[in-house]
Amino acid sequence: MQDIYNGMRAGDLGTEGWYKPWSGGNGGSCVEAMKLADGRIALRQSTDPDGPALIYTNHEITTFIQGAKAGQADFLLS
Repeated sequence: MQDIYNGMRAGDLGTEGWYKPWSGGNGGSCVEAMKLADGRIALRQSTDPDGPALIYTNHEITTFIQGAKAGQADFLLS
């Protein structure tokens, strides 16, 4: 596989291994996540599977999820 970098075409990461952990009744507009072999996490928009992938370290994703659980991202909902 080629070098994996932030903003790369998500389709270049393949079609297997993408999950919709945040799926809901929003008409199919979901965030999809893939755990990469080196432990990083790729995110993409389900309505644009060949669009850009955002690549995060495990630490970055852990920090974000813990912060969201603690209410630190609630400002995004208003």
